[in-house]
Amino acid sequence: MARIWRFGANINTDQIVPGRYAPYMLKNEDELRNYPFIEARPEFASTVRPGDLIIAGPNFGCGSSREYAPLALKMVGIGAIIAPLFARIFYRNALNLGIPLFEADLTDQLEDGQEVEFNAETGVIVADGRAIQLPPPPEWMREVWREGGIVPFYRKHRRFPGVVPV
Repeated sequence: MARIWRFGANINTDQIVPGRYAPYMLKNEDELRNYPFIEARPEFASTVRPGDLIIAGPNFGCGSSREYAPLALKMVGIGAIIAPLFARIFYRNALNLGIPLFEADLTDQLEDGQEVEFNAETGVIVADGRAIQLPPPPEWMREVWREGGIVPFYRKHRRFPGVVPV
């Protein structure tokens, strides 16, 4: 079971991991798991469970291109982030890290703290016996997710996703 973490619109990278915590992360990257949403939702880092879902309003990940913002979410095991629109650089950084992202507006369909079943491969969320089908991402993107990111994908396949070897 996954738990829903609801956020509003325009969640920026400083809300995900404030820049003032960067010196701690530079000393020990593993510390990063202690800081996601440390000011916006102080309980998040200590109570989030692997596989939990973030449901947000539009423009998730806007602001500075802090690569450690999506990395912090990966380190705590976020199962996916679902929002109607993502900031472009955040989307790319999350994809590179293998974090499943789905573009859909579920803010009026799922509640904060709600328990759901989620399958990233099929993009189906089951909540209270009701199935919600997310827009299916392209196969190459699911391949990146399966491998845990673009670098692990490349190391394993010696090519980039979607590129057919010649």
